[in-house]
Parts: sequence; C-alpha cells; structure tokens
Amino acid sequence: MMFAEGHGLHPGHENLGGHIRFFNLDSGIFVRVRLPLLTDHCVLDSVEGLLVLQRDEDTAIRLLHPFTGDIVELPPLTSLAMQLKTDYPEATKLKLMRHISASISVADDGVVRVMVILIRMMRAAVATSQDTEWSMLSWRVPSHYQPLSTGGKQYLVHDTYFEDIDPDVAQVFQMEAHLQDTPKLIATIPREILAYPVYLVECDSEVLVVGHNDMSFTHLAVHRLSDLVSERYVPVKGIGDKVIFVGGRALCVSSKILPPTTGNAVIYQHPRELTFSQYCLGSSTWSLATDECSMSNLTQGPCSLITHVFTCCSRGHWNKGLMYWRDNEPLTWKVKQKFRDGA
Repeated sequence: MMFAEGHGLHPGHENLGGHIRFFNLDSGIFVRVRLPLLTDHCVLDSVEGLLVLQRDEDTAIRLLHPFTGDIVELPPLTSLAMQLKTDYPEATKLKLMRHISASISVADDGVVRVMVILIRMMRAAVATSQDTEWSMLSWRVPSHYQPLSTGGKQYLVHDTYFEDIDPDVAQVFQMEAHLQDTPKLIATIPREILAYPVYLVECDSEVLVVGHNDMSFTHLAVHRLSDLVSERYVPVKGIGDKVIFVGGRALCVSSKILPPTTGNAVIYQHPRELTFSQYCLGSSTWSLATDECSMSNLTQGPCSLITHVFTCCSRGHWNKGLMYWRDNEPLTWKVKQKFRDGA
C-alpha cells in the first residue's frame, strides 16, 4: 500500500522531496520510491498494482506502475463531464467524478481498456489507451458500498433494505472491464446470513464477503463469494494469520507485521463504537484493536501501525495527508492547480 504519512504530508508534498513510501502488507518491508510527477498529479485509485492518476493541468487519466515508471495514457475527465446531464457546474462534476473504482483488461494486441465506476454518481464509463475521450455507459450502477476490483472485474454489494423490492436480501453484482453489459447479478444474500453493512475484500486471491450475521451488530461472519454464488451459506472457519481491515475499502494484511494482532480477525470501526474494534473469528469475541492515543488527534505522539493501515482504507484522509481518527473528518480543499479542487 502507499503509506499514509500523516502530518499533512499528502502524496506530492514538497517536504517529501518527490518520494513516496510503500508498505508491503505481507512482509512489512518499506520501499521508498521517487515519483516526482505526484507534484502535479493526484491519486484517484489503485488497481492491479497500478496507480490511477489525474494530471492537474488537463485532467488526463494516467496509469502508473510505481516501481518501473511505465505509464498508460488515457483520455481526460473533462471529456466525460460533458456527457453528464446534470445541473452541477463543471468544477463540481469533476470533483464528484474523482471518486472512482477502476478495473483494467489488456487485449492480445496490447491495448489497455479501463472501466471506471463513478461512485458518487452511480454511473460507469470506459476508455482504451487508443481513445481520445471516455464513453459513458447508458445504464446506471446499482447503489452500493465501496466496490472491489480484481482480475479485470468489479464486484459490488447492493443492499435492498431501504427498498420495496425484497428488503430481506443483499445482492452482489459483477462488472467486467472488457464488456459493456449491464451489471450481472451473481449472488443473493439473505438478511439472516449477512446483515447490513456488507463488505468485499480480496484475501489470498479469493474474494471474501464480510458482514454482521444479525442486525444487532453482535457478531461478524466471513463467507467466500464463490460459496454464496452457489447458494452455500456456510461461513469460513478462519482466515489463518490474516487480518481484514474494513473501511472505505477493505484490505487483507498479514498479522506478522501488526503486533500484537494474532490473525484470524477483522478490524474496523464498529457502527456503535468510536474505536477500532477487533473481532476474532475463532472465539467470536471483540477487543480493542489499538490504544486510545492512536484513535485521537489530541495527542502528538506516533500512531499505531494499525492506524496507518486503516487510513489507507479511507481515500479522503490519506490523499490529504491526514490520519484516520474518530474526530478528524476530511474537508474539501483547494490547491492552486486549475483542476485539483477537492482532490
């Protein structure tokens, strides 16, 4: 993951000297990389080990391999803003469009195709490395939590709790980067199996579905998506030495790099608590994931590594150089570049 430095040191900050640190979630090794282009680009997403960047000058989207420097050029976001039929001014549309989830496919001839879900506008668009503009797809994306992108596909959970149509289920949809088909319903989850909210995470090359197994938020359960597709509603017994972080997005991390965690656990901010909670899948028990100091910006000491990892799940924090704290909500901010409002 791109390491969240905190202290206002957002990617591209002049005090970082054109460098950025990456943190290996399996080995705990730090790698410091020189990426001077972050001074005039903002990071929108990461997918398949690549950074999805927007260039400030002209809103061009670029895929960057952070360790080789290879770049794939894609059309500017302004070409997409003109296709959106809304009453928002262009600057507002561009700000909303920066909240994306991307998926990538590569054809046999080397042409790169990218699909982006515009999370806040519930639309999707596609472009290739040979196009000059993005194409807005005609259909709308179902309302959802943070999508999961892996292997050229995007998965999202649509909860029907507040709708008239079968409010007792959640639906999992699949979208593929190389297709323009409407989202495909691949699984239906009864409310008694997984209750609101439901999250998706990739762990050891397998897609897992995480959620509470009752509306009292007392216990958590983890299921394989492949099992839910086959209507097998049996939760996994454990996830080994892994720890799942659930925030705006979800990450799977080795417990070996996060003492004192012991693995087979889920860490997130409990809906009814103000602290990072850790749920042990083996014993079905809750505990604090980190100390009180690491949960508040009232202290000036170092943060727990858990807080840094959790911050990576919240784009609105790390992209501004902020740490994820219970009393530290990020605000929209502006910098001098023309198109970087709210980056």
